[in-house]
Amino acid sequence: MSDAHAARRERLREYCSASGVDAALVTRAANVRYLTGCPPCGASLLVTRERVLLAVPDDLPPDDSGEHLIADDVTRLPVPGELDTADAVAEQAARLRVRDLAVEEHDVTVARHRSIAALAEGVRLTDLDRAVERLRVVKDEHEIADLRIAAEIADQALGELLESILVGRTERHLAMELERRMIDHGADRAAFPVSVGTGSHSGLEHHQPTDRRVEEGDFLTVVLGAQYRGYGISTARTFVIGAAPAPWQVELHRLVFRAQRAGREALSPGVEQHVPDDAARSILQAAGHAERSVHPLGHGIGLEIREAPRLGPADMGKLDNRVPVTVGPGVHLPGRGGVRIEDTLVVRPLEEGGPELLTITTKELLAL
Repeated sequence: MSDAHAARRERLREYCSASGVDAALVTRAANVRYLTGCPPCGASLLVTRERVLLAVPDDLPPDDSGEHLIADDVTRLPVPGELDTADAVAEQAARLRVRDLAVEEHDVTVARHRSIAALAEGVRLTDLDRAVERLRVVKDEHEIADLRIAAEIADQALGELLESILVGRTERHLAMELERRMIDHGADRAAFPVSVGTGSHSGLEHHQPTDRRVEEGDFLTVVLGAQYRGYGISTARTFVIGAAPAPWQVELHRLVFRAQRAGREALSPGVEQHVPDDAARSILQAAGHAERSVHPLGHGIGLEIREAPRLGPADMGKLDNRVPVTVGPGVHLPGRGGVRIEDTLVVRPLEEGGPELLTITTKELLAL
């Protein structure tokens, strides 16, 4: 991995050189991790043409796991815990006679930017303009391997839950159990708070679990994701509890399944980002449900649960090879419930088999 991190830093150097700046100050936790492997800890990173300096709080506990080894060409700068690591890096930039320093202005506060400017005496500050986020869009095979493991962990946790007795248990309890199971299977943590919605809560986007209990005949929607070595995935499935599903449940599940499949099949390098959304939305619209699905079909995913690109109706950029994205349409009928089906996939060309599906738990309407 140290070679992969070095290659990423070299790409950042190339961007800086093309932009006419000497160095970059990286403060966003996900970006620091992307360039060094250092987990989120308040660290700041200075990348110049000749040096890489990683300022970290000196009160961090030692890492004995061997999972976050920092390359030999990265110089560590311990910083007292009460001080800002970005300020320490700014001082070093001045000592190294950096003339133009690109800062992640979208990440730092106004007060922090003023402090950096005061300490980087004689250095001209410019905006790094989300350069690292753009580098992160296309994943290398190391990153995709971590995403695969995260998906396996989430699938395993969900599969085990489906084998247990669900009637009478609360949404909150099921969500907590899924988070525990993912950690038991090797996840760093849940990639985001697990959502479990049953009955009239099923199919809701961003539903926070409540004390509502699972009942016979309910739809049950589960949205979860595991994080492994910093990389997270997202998946959603909807099932029915108890006896055979009602006709309206079968019809609604079949509709969302068709829309989700259309969105998945539209993923390909060079395709405009709105095309998968169009494919899924047209199916929902034909059935009279488009107005209930105003959110974008999906988004990029990786070190952060929401990354570029966005797969929405107004997004005009083009997809690249090796970009992991979510595809997750849903329909919710107020007072009745709904269906949400989501996968994490990696965009691949047809000659490589097309989109690589990472989350493989069945999408059939199982009666649990």
